[in-house]
Amino acid sequence: MNLDAKVGDFVAITVADTGMGIAKETLNRIFEPFFTTKEVGKGTGLGLSTVIGIIKSHGGFVNVYSEVGRGTQMKVFIPALQRTQPAPIEAATLPIGHGETILVVDDEAYIRSVSKTALETYYYQVLTACDGIDALAVYAQHQAEIKAVVIDMMMPGMDGITTIRALKQLNPHVKIIAVSGLSMNEELVREVGITNFLLKPYTIKDMLVLLNKNVEHILSYKEVDC
Repeated sequence: MNLDAKVGDFVAITVADTGMGIAKETLNRIFEPFFTTKEVGKGTGLGLSTVIGIIKSHGGFVNVYSEVGRGTQMKVFIPALQRTQPAPIEAATLPIGHGETILVVDDEAYIRSVSKTALETYYYQVLTACDGIDALAVYAQHQAEIKAVVIDMMMPGMDGITTIRALKQLNPHVKIIAVSGLSMNEELVREVGITNFLLKPYTIKDMLVLLNKNVEHILSYKEVDC
């Protein structure tokens, strides 16, 4: 019954509520990027489009059932991993920082908090900003200290691309790590010079490896320049 389904074992995760439900005319559009029933300024409509993008990237699909006045049920199907041997334990240690300052820009407070805690655990100093405008203010104040900027591409108001362009006006050599739950537009990526990208969901290892690569590059660049 689902074009994205394939033969095999799946893990099913059900999320349900007993709320107001979703009208039939709306139900077919809930996964469209930027579609929202909220008032202007109250939401971007990117939440469920990000969810479906992540699920499909893992070979999964979602079934949605809803009745107005009775609630909604979303059942997420993810292919089950068939493993006969335990996964090998990684011997290599994660790369750590040496006190470098990183600016984390995300409109979600939870992501800012988790990123700050994780990076500080691995010996980075972290500044945070809740949107593009805040990011520009923080960067202008701490430009000499900030070695890299980790920025979410999908933010209300000033989005990631616009913020990156403005940051590059302040410092053409600013190191950017772009983060998104959706595939990036390759033309825009080339236009603003993004070469480092994290696709949600990512691990702290993914971020540390990418930061280590970029922070080292900045330090060596400055050393040669002196």
